[in-house]
Amino acid sequence: MDLVIRDAEVVDGSGEPSYRADVVVADGRITGIVKEAAAAGCQRPRAQRELDAEGLVLAPGFIDMHAHSDLALLRDPEHTAKAAQGVTLEVLGQDGLSYAPVDDRTLEEVRRAITGWNGYGEDIDFSWRSVGEYLDRLDHGFDGEGIAVNAAYLVPQGTVRMLAVGWENREATPQELDRMRELVTAGLREGAVGMSSGLTYTPGMYAKDAELTELCRVVAEHGGYYCPHHRSYGAGALQAYEEMVALTREAGCALHLAHATMNFGVNKGRAPELLALLDDALATGADITLDTYPYTPGCTTLVAMLPSWASEGGPEAILARLKDDDTAVRIRHDMEVVGADGCHGVPIEWDTIEISGVADPALAASYGGRTIARSAEANGEEPWVTARRLLVEDRLGSTILQHVGHEENVRAIMRHPVHTGGSDGILRGDKPHPRAYGTFPHYLGRYVRELGVLSLEECVAHLTSRPAARLRLPDRGLVREGYRADLVLFDPATVAAGSTYEAPRTLPTGIPYVLVDGRFVIEDGRRTDVLAGRAIRRGA
Repeated sequence: MDLVIRDAEVVDGSGEPSYRADVVVADGRITGIVKEAAAAGCQRPRAQRELDAEGLVLAPGFIDMHAHSDLALLRDPEHTAKAAQGVTLEVLGQDGLSYAPVDDRTLEEVRRAITGWNGYGEDIDFSWRSVGEYLDRLDHGFDGEGIAVNAAYLVPQGTVRMLAVGWENREATPQELDRMRELVTAGLREGAVGMSSGLTYTPGMYAKDAELTELCRVVAEHGGYYCPHHRSYGAGALQAYEEMVALTREAGCALHLAHATMNFGVNKGRAPELLALLDDALATGADITLDTYPYTPGCTTLVAMLPSWASEGGPEAILARLKDDDTAVRIRHDMEVVGADGCHGVPIEWDTIEISGVADPALAASYGGRTIARSAEANGEEPWVTARRLLVEDRLGSTILQHVGHEENVRAIMRHPVHTGGSDGILRGDKPHPRAYGTFPHYLGRYVRELGVLSLEECVAHLTSRPAARLRLPDRGLVREGYRADLVLFDPATVAAGSTYEAPRTLPTGIPYVLVDGRFVIEDGRRTDVLAGRAIRRGA
């Protein structure tokens, strides 16, 4: 036997009460659990290493159901932003935009389109084109040894549409729809766990419901799930949720709602309406889950705030429109007066838009960590002038924090039985959202210990077994004999997010040990050199 974790308080991920036990690990799996070993007076298990876990909780490793580490896992072997939180599996390919499947043309386009999320990737060897090749690349990771934590992948519907249709705002032809079906089918057969959409991002947002329904039929046939960033989290939020429920019911497809919340002033206190909608659907047989992060601000790119018509044609077309004075007037009117679809149908409030990162380091001192309104005031100009200039100068690469959430909504949604945890963490930028480094310890420290919104056992279930069930992983998400030894040990009295809005890259406290496949990636609170993560393929 490789390891005995002795006298741990086991919170096993089921939601049932905790118990004290010795847990045995060998060959990457849990091979024994001896409950109340010290009190029973029985022969206690022995191993090459014995870890005294007195005072620590042992739980399954946390599953980040909404991650943007698509390039970070290939860029940074330490990946402490997630490993230090106890995350042992991330789900990539989110919001309908990622790096597979692609051809040479669309690879360049998608790199440009989501520079704000992952950087341009000039330090990455883009040796893959298919989903299977990307998963293989994750498997090999650094020098063939692997990556920091495990990763699953969603076929990104926007990237698929980019390949088959391009950036035009129109319905797909029958031939193009067939091509999209083929691409989604191939991605699922190669190991993707489902399909994502970004329905406030171009070009995925140009797909009508009928098109999405047809692609969801393909997802359902292969046992995957659909994970949409739906069409509105603002003025039309409830209608957007209803739309996703209806089309997946028609397609017979499981639904997982990405960063499911109710934002902007129009939705203050309206989380119970969303939960009632979901409860009604669940009661009639719908298969629905959701994820959230335990913070009120959102995080995205500044270019995402533009109206969809201004984004048609891709990055170069966007820049050309911004540089044209007459077109820029139209864009401003839609954003500030009408409420652009990119800003969820709500007229933009520039004092809620904080620049969290820029692609061009030379712009950081002028914009980083400031709201658009504050930067404009400092320059003696109107906010739109500042925003337009930044978009052009940074070539659409700026990321933002959008301060539009409501604490009562956050708490209500995290209590729901189908809730799971997702960081939606963007790791780049001078001032990233603290959720990238703090989501999981923040749940445990703030919402369990301090506020009592969730019990410890219930919260761990939200972060482990429930997402594992959505991913249809038969041997992860619980502390059970035979299960993979993806485990986290934390101190329930001290676990907390270290990251703040002022210091967002501060690591958490109270998580001294994290194991991936039975190997320590965090030991005594420090990152080891272990690279035990692999691509987790659908059906594997």
